[in-house]
Amino acid sequence: MRSTSSPRLEVLERIKREEEQARERLKSIAHKVAVLSVKGGVGKSFVTANLAVALTKLGRRVGVLDADVHGPSIPRALGLRGVRLEAGPDGIIPAKGPLGVKVVSIGLLVEGEDKAVVWRGPLKSAFIRQILAYTSWGELDYLLVDLPPGTGDEQLTIAQLISGLDGFLVVTMPNQLSESVVSKAITFAKLLGVPILGIVENMSYFRCPNTGKLHYIFGRGGGERLAKASGAPLLAKLPIDPRASETMDRGEPIVLKYPDSELSKAIASLAEKLVEIVESATGA
Repeated sequence: MRSTSSPRLEVLERIKREEEQARERLKSIAHKVAVLSVKGGVGKSFVTANLAVALTKLGRRVGVLDADVHGPSIPRALGLRGVRLEAGPDGIIPAKGPLGVKVVSIGLLVEGEDKAVVWRGPLKSAFIRQILAYTSWGELDYLLVDLPPGTGDEQLTIAQLISGLDGFLVVTMPNQLSESVVSKAITFAKLLGVPILGIVENMSYFRCPNTGKLHYIFGRGGGERLAKASGAPLLAKLPIDPRASETMDRGEPIVLKYPDSELSKAIASLAEKLVEIVESATGA
């Protein structure tokens, strides 16, 4: 008599195959960095998109995985609105953003930016697992993973599936509320045993163009306190630039559109520091 597997067993076997395939595909990527913040609205996707381009300007081959199922921002930030992912003989072909940055996002799969994705946790985890299993990234120097706010299913799935995750880059703002919320990200990283590569304080200050005086609109000191609490370095204090949201909406990374701005130079410096930390640790 022919034996048949139970539906549950078949599902578990498929999940195991996809996890193994995901880990195999990721072997062609030298460094994987997840950009994390528990609180929304801190500019994490802006930092991820521009950091990816800045790394490319340093001669690195870069990919970005937008792991935010409900609010994907990377396609817009990198000028890929209306672009759709395609399938090739070896799997999903990432879209190409500025300077050849490879991008995969649910925003490149659904029709229309106003399309709501209403999924429970298991579906979101399954989506991320399958994207990692079936995407043909090719050889990359860096994969940046733009995580959604929080410390739930998506973050756990990424941490568990990406073997050799170099660490988290934590984005915060200088105010105390953001600091207290993002400190949960530090606890989350420690529980998973994933190192924190550094802290990025976004919207740190505004420099008056007429006087040069600094105005700390959102408070100050949050980045320093988080760095001290986590034992990780404060890698950047990114200034407020009104052109940041403008370039984000137009899909023109500020590091390309206004490379000489104070904000762009700070992001370029962040990229250099990240490269130094990651590549010196691995000798690559």
